[in-house]
Amino acid sequence: MPSNATLATKQKPLPDPTRASNIDIDDITHFLLELDALKRVNRRSYVTGTTRLENSAEHSWHLAMACWSIAELFELEVNHEKLLKLALIHDLGEIDAGDTFLYAETRVDAHNEERAGIARLQSERGNGIADLSEVWEEQETGHSKETQLLRVVDRLLPFLLNLNTEGKTWVDANVTRSQVAGAHGFIKDSFPSIHEWLTKQIDYATKQGWLIDV
Repeated sequence: MPSNATLATKQKPLPDPTRASNIDIDDITHFLLELDALKRVNRRSYVTGTTRLENSAEHSWHLAMACWSIAELFELEVNHEKLLKLALIHDLGEIDAGDTFLYAETRVDAHNEERAGIARLQSERGNGIADLSEVWEEQETGHSKETQLLRVVDRLLPFLLNLNTEGKTWVDANVTRSQVAGAHGFIKDSFPSIHEWLTKQIDYATKQGWLIDV
């Protein structure tokens, strides 16, 4: 009978030294710095307990953690690896396109510039993620359980930040009650309990004067 060490060796082969010798570390580090640029993309939400805006890299991390936690709590039958990949890549196109405010008129066209940015990153020599564009396209246009959860949580998080910063983003942009209700209406079909909570909080935010009552 083979030893545990032998089995481990068979299950996890050593890296191919020939392949490793063909990898240019300068290309890899260049790509990693390209990813770092997501930290420079500011969103419209404010970080709780501060006066600064959240950046898209922070949002991506928050999104991944929130999706993971909610998937576990609701005991959802999802592929966790796929879910986390979708969350991490979700805003990567904003490196080139920038963040588009949820209630901006230009939001409907934002995906075009983001898709072009993803294609650019996909073509980087130091990119080791062969299906980068495919994963991004899935989160953008897919209908899997993972993408459905991702979209719900992606709407929930900025709402939560607004609620805990006295509606600062809503107030700054003169956002209305009907705009917020409309943007979150789709959640009722997949997570009625979350939607019920959101509805109550929209009522509260309106009474506080953070949302225009229209």
